[in-house]
Amino acid sequence: MTTITPVPAAQTHAARSTARSHWAPELLRIALGFMFLWPFLDKLFGLSYSTPGAKSWLNGGSPTKGFLSHVAVGPFQGLFHAIAGNFFINILFMGALLGVGVAMLLGVALRPAAISGSILLVMMWAAEWPMAKFTSAGDPTSSTNPLIDTHIIMALGLIVVAVLGSSMWSLGNWWSKQHIVVENPVLR
Repeated sequence: MTTITPVPAAQTHAARSTARSHWAPELLRIALGFMFLWPFLDKLFGLSYSTPGAKSWLNGGSPTKGFLSHVAVGPFQGLFHAIAGNFFINILFMGALLGVGVAMLLGVALRPAAISGSILLVMMWAAEWPMAKFTSAGDPTSSTNPLIDTHIIMALGLIVVAVLGSSMWSLGNWWSKQHIVVENPVLR
């Protein structure tokens, strides 16, 4: 004969609440992955969203030249102009977009993805320099917040995902059991 022990309502509510909250970081992870992978694909193939086909990387265009050569604000303006279109910078930029996008979508290597993605996003934030009200030519920048913009929010999202990890809808559990990851937890 089986006896049924009643579960206190507080425990069942906590279990339901925990189960419900696990999908939110997973959706954030997938959205962030797509936010990185899409620009990679657009710049590589010229899907005509921000990059026309004729200016795609495969057609000889530069993924960094258009954006970085038009930086018109902030103390790093000269640096960004100097590295615009540089072959090595193009490789780093496209590699970061692809690596972070794939890592987030698959739920693997979230810590390295969060670090490299956050560095890229902070550099993009610096290129837009939201603290400036006017460009070097005196035109308004259209900045709506002097400190926080989408680049900072996305970097924080990457950090949250890396801290929480991934187990649902991902290869996160498989990844965390791999020998190299067990020996080097920074790769989680």
